[in-house]
Amino acid sequence: MVKINRNALDVKIAVIGAGGRYWCPVLLRDLALFPGLTGELRLCDLRPPQASARLGRELFAHSGSKTSFKIRATADLRSALRGADAVVIGISPGPATAFANDLEIPLRYGILQTVGDTIGPGGISRALRAVPILRGFAQAVAEHAPAAWVINYTNPLTLCTAALHAEFPGIRAYGCCHEVYAAQHRLAGLVAAAGGGRPPPRQAIRLDLAGVNHFTFALGARYRGCDLMPLISKDAAKRGRFADQSAYAGDNAARGAFFEHRGLIGLDLFRRFGALGAAGDRHLAEFVPWYLADGERSLHRWGVVATPAAFRLGTWAPAPGITRAPNPLDVPAGVPEKLLPSGEEGVLQLAALLGGAPLETNVNLPNHGQVPELPYGAVVETNAVLSHNSLAPVQGPPLPQALAALLCRIADEQQLVLQAALECNFDMALQALLMDALCRISTDRAAEMLREMIAANKALLPGW
Repeated sequence: MVKINRNALDVKIAVIGAGGRYWCPVLLRDLALFPGLTGELRLCDLRPPQASARLGRELFAHSGSKTSFKIRATADLRSALRGADAVVIGISPGPATAFANDLEIPLRYGILQTVGDTIGPGGISRALRAVPILRGFAQAVAEHAPAAWVINYTNPLTLCTAALHAEFPGIRAYGCCHEVYAAQHRLAGLVAAAGGGRPPPRQAIRLDLAGVNHFTFALGARYRGCDLMPLISKDAAKRGRFADQSAYAGDNAARGAFFEHRGLIGLDLFRRFGALGAAGDRHLAEFVPWYLADGERSLHRWGVVATPAAFRLGTWAPAPGITRAPNPLDVPAGVPEKLLPSGEEGVLQLAALLGGAPLETNVNLPNHGQVPELPYGAVVETNAVLSHNSLAPVQGPPLPQALAALLCRIADEQQLVLQAALECNFDMALQALLMDALCRISTDRAAEMLREMIAANKALLPGW
């Protein structure tokens, strides 16, 4: 029988998109391992997510569980939100075919994307679908849970978070992304290599962060108070550090290891601009033209592989005789023999905001001065301190001038996309597309491509 900590916070948590394959199962497992929270979970999706509810009940009944929650599955957003203390949003804005359109249509126009969910033609198309949905969530939160803390995991994370704030300026919402964690792990490896022994926990690596989601930079890095920037410089200066990675990328492409990379693009940005790219290389590459200049050939040189549409559709398979690589977004079905933490921070963040131990981590919030070089009000990524009923962004060191210019252009493009999505404005969406670093085609071709993308997803674009 699960023993409940009598000092656990009794809370009501609504999970929107609870039928999804990643965020909800991860949240359930991490909650089961966290003794500081108990109460009620309202699992909400377009159809009542009964499978997620069953999984949750089995997890909380597991011998390794440290807490328990009452669970309710529902398709009624209003009842899920009513009186909630916290809301977790992790949806997919449309089926896999829409995501495939975001990749395949631009590719026919000569535009290769590594991910296609944040920036570039694919990111813009996804935003046009997602923003109205998030706008509706914000309206519902304003009516039924105006004081709730809202974590958004949905991509494009910047624009989905911005849509929440645009619709309900009083919303207590922020975007949560795990990309920075991988950068901390890589730096922990550098610390271990320099001093011997095992790598420290990634949380022990303190980063001064600034940027926009998936194009975030570490302007400073420390371990136990020791400056790590000289260690990063030494790593970047190693002979052969930036050698051609085409063979490594080719092997990953053959196995379907589309998420793997060696962090070379983030490190190259460090040696060129003085700030370490703190998101994954496959995301960083899409914000600037350099790493995709010659298509997959130049991308593979950096050890990065573009995710094909077939992988999104679930139809990709390796050649005979090649073992398929595991997908890091595939959460094992059912209840494991031993419960292990996921490494995600959502539960710790919720606990801090609802009265548990304070936490400093990276979040995405409207800019109220935490990144003074970027437009006021634009959603930016920085560190923040989360404590009881408080989310306070932390201002870091100044951005290098060239990076500030790049980020300002990106923030302005994203603001145009947000307005285009809110107003169903084709001309504004086209202007944003023409501003994008990956759009290196004529204005007529760009307009033709945008029309084709809108037509392909018309059923998901009310008002267009």
